[in-house]
Amino acid sequence: MKVFHRLEREIPLSPEELQLLASVQKLAREKIAPRSKQHDRDSSFPWDNVHDMNALGLNAMMFPEDCGGSALSYTAYLACVREISKACASTGIIWATVSHGMKPVVDFGTPEQKRRLLPRIAAGGLASLAITEASAGSDATGMTTTFTPEGGSIRIDGRKLFITSGDAADLILLFGKWSELGNGKEAISVAVLEKETPGFQVLGLEQKMGHRASSTAALAFDGCRIPRDNLLGAPGQGLKILLASLNKSRASIAAHALGIARAAFEDMVDYINERRQSGKRIVEFQGIQFMLAELATDLAFCESWLWRLGRMIDDGDTDFGVDVSMLKMRASDLAMRISTEAVQMHGGYGYCQDFRVERLMRDAKITQIWEGTNQVHRQLIGRSFLKK
Repeated sequence: MKVFHRLEREIPLSPEELQLLASVQKLAREKIAPRSKQHDRDSSFPWDNVHDMNALGLNAMMFPEDCGGSALSYTAYLACVREISKACASTGIIWATVSHGMKPVVDFGTPEQKRRLLPRIAAGGLASLAITEASAGSDATGMTTTFTPEGGSIRIDGRKLFITSGDAADLILLFGKWSELGNGKEAISVAVLEKETPGFQVLGLEQKMGHRASSTAALAFDGCRIPRDNLLGAPGQGLKILLASLNKSRASIAAHALGIARAAFEDMVDYINERRQSGKRIVEFQGIQFMLAELATDLAFCESWLWRLGRMIDDGDTDFGVDVSMLKMRASDLAMRISTEAVQMHGGYGYCQDFRVERLMRDAKITQIWEGTNQVHRQLIGRSFLKK
């Protein structure tokens, strides 16, 4: 695994960030990973993991110092997402979603909004991102949730589906259409809704194939009224904010998928070095070595691309939509491929819950679907080569 160790050493992190990453790795190894099997089996929200991450002050790394944060690099955040997701994919996506929901406030909010909304999340609160509806999945422009201005307030009416941490979040970044701007994509707007808002209701939680410890909620907004000051940007600027935000969150999803992929790869390598068939270790068969070579090469390339994207974001680059679609598509496909091979290499044991490769395979599947299906990403990448 020398190639992966060299890749780790090349991640562009400051001494402070390296120290934090080491603490995250220790927490993931000693506490989060050992709990993951039971949380998955019980479909229990991993509050113990959240509390332990808060003890490290992990949320603070996502936010500016004047909002209670420590303002560490996005590359450091991606590295932490990968390590947490490697130990427990459910915990990894819960924590990553804090950034998905609140980074747009950092990037597009007013100074007053940042000071008012972000400190509670920087101190350890949870956040969520609410886009998807029954009629608006990968194409978010079909959303029907409405924002109606009423004096100094906004009335919100609508439904959202498949919302990660929607029931547990303190703040929800909510997308809808501004009633005065019609029903097209030019009406899409975005606001922050606080958990205690009257008229907000959790309709239920999904029973899922994987990520069982991460809650996925259906939400209702029936005449919810929030302050007009919670509107992010101007009415109709939601699509611009959404697309900019998705580019960053898709890099995060790639890091999450690569955490699952790395866990599956390491489990597989350990197992086939010990398990024997026909008097030989499984890893000694040439066909198995060829398979390992393919998977290891693709994994190394994806991880290199992840750190490249992290540097681009930290350098202030905003033109990386195609780059991040390439990474999200390839990393999630690879997570599914490696986890499937890991189950295969474990034989019948891989199909049983005694080995975590069974869970990793279930967890990997959604990474090909959320934050834009991989079919959509292939279309985005292919479309970029159309000549004007």
